[in-house]
Amino acid sequence: MSDNDGKVPLPDLEASPMPPLDPAAMAAQSSEPGHSAADLEAVFDVPVKVSAVLGRARMEVSDLLKLGPGTVLELDRKVGEAIDLYVNDRLVARGEVVLVEDKLGVTMTEIIKAERN
Repeated sequence: MSDNDGKVPLPDLEASPMPPLDPAAMAAQSSEPGHSAADLEAVFDVPVKVSAVLGRARMEVSDLLKLGPGTVLELDRKVGEAIDLYVNDRLVARGEVVLVEDKLGVTMTEIIKAERN
């Protein structure tokens, strides 16, 4: 068994910015008839805030100030339980934490379809 079995390579996030997406290539992969990635080209460079929430904890400020390096903080979730993925403070998916080489990543396991108003 090689060292790469079951590991997905991650891009180097500290390298130069990602090359621009090719709308024509993405359109060829589109499964929606009548829609293409070129329709979204105007939003390709819009920045978004992505958060992966492992769990939550409540504590008083006095307890918070006592925390130091190496402190273990008990969260409201168990090991192996799905984490929440937020984009711009909106829950969009759930997933699992994965370790690839020496970096943490997230594998999405469920997409949350929000109801539109």
